[in-house]
Amino acid sequence: QVQLVESGGGLVQAGGSLRLSCAVSGSIFSPNVMGWYRQAPGKQRELVADITSSSSITYADTVKGRFTISRDNAKNTVYLQMNSLKPEDTAVYYCNLRFRGVDVWGKGTLVTVSS
Repeated sequence: QVQLVESGGGLVQAGGSLRLSCAVSGSIFSPNVMGWYRQAPGKQRELVADITSSSSITYADTVKGRFTISRDNAKNTVYLQMNSLKPEDTAVYYCNLRFRGVDVWGKGTLVTVSS
């Protein structure tokens, strides 16, 4: 069974940086897409960024130029480097993996950006 475990969330001041990691356990197949979503209080979950197994990347307009997604296929891990953080980036960040009809979510990690 495929499982995702996120790490790296926390409290940071506006303008600061955090790096999220998501480790995948279990067997996965290509092609696949790994991504980060976030959900702020009272809002719907939204895509932050995703990256395919062939390294095609999509970013939400709100994070372009500030966040960078990357993956290490050998380690089955996806990362999200978040720079120039803003209070509006405060949310629970979820890792997601999709392949062959499988859609797996992590439990989430909280990112809080103070002003």
